[in-house]
Amino acid sequence: MLNDAFGNNNSKSLLGEYSALLSDAVLRHRARTAEHSARIEAELLSRIKSEFIANMSHELRTPLNTVIGFSKLLTEHDRRQLKNDEIVQYAQLINDAADHLLTVINDILDISKMQSGRYTLDSSEILLNDLLTNAIALFKLRGEEAKIILKCDCEPDLPPIRGDKAKLHQIFSNIISNALKFTPAGGTIHLNAWHTQESGVAISIKDNGLGMSEEEVNIALTPFGQIDGSRTRWREGTGLGLPIARALTELHGGWLDIQSKKAEGTEVKITLPSRHVNFVTRGQQTTGRQNIPIA
Repeated sequence: MLNDAFGNNNSKSLLGEYSALLSDAVLRHRARTAEHSARIEAELLSRIKSEFIANMSHELRTPLNTVIGFSKLLTEHDRRQLKNDEIVQYAQLINDAADHLLTVINDILDISKMQSGRYTLDSSEILLNDLLTNAIALFKLRGEEAKIILKCDCEPDLPPIRGDKAKLHQIFSNIISNALKFTPAGGTIHLNAWHTQESGVAISIKDNGLGMSEEEVNIALTPFGQIDGSRTRWREGTGLGLPIARALTELHGGWLDIQSKKAEGTEVKITLPSRHVNFVTRGQQTTGRQNIPIA
């Protein structure tokens, strides 16, 4: 009897020690995994930050150099006797560079406001048919110059939605502009829009361009992320177009999804709720012009 009791106590003691050792091993493994994940995330953020600083230097200096250079030529008109067509050309180059510079600055200000947790929307009833048609028409000339076909197929009489017209236009413009940037000559960009079962609207912008891997999609949706972060990249941009489009979509109560395959193309799908759905963010309903917190 005494031996049995002693043996049981030893077994329980061994089981307890084994359980404690196993628990410690599991905790150490979890700590190592968490540390590894945190290190990878920190390295990615550090890389994105470094690339952003380098890219912003390029994005800001290039248009500024254009403005300074051609405006200086215009000031020398009396000495150089510039032709009228040269003056018009220089003025157009200055205007284009200034527009690009303003776009870069506005993108940086927009994402900064969103990340600070406060943003402003003007809420009104929007007819999407006209808005989408105008968004495609805005890029028709650029498409023709790049030899890219732009198509627009929207269901007639799409249901009105509630939102900020200027911000919705910015969403579609950012995505179409991005598609143009990564679609080679001879490619196609196709915009479709249709009713959803919940009385909302779904919009698809699909191209047959370069496409992205799953990892590259995640980078593209990260503020300031550049898939090609090198300073020798041939595509200009701040890396803010898609993050801003997704944030603005979510502020409208909708969601943005990207499906893409390398060498096959990319589809960006936006779903917007019915006009009867108010903007909801962090449990707060917003109507009219208000400051909206954003995660």
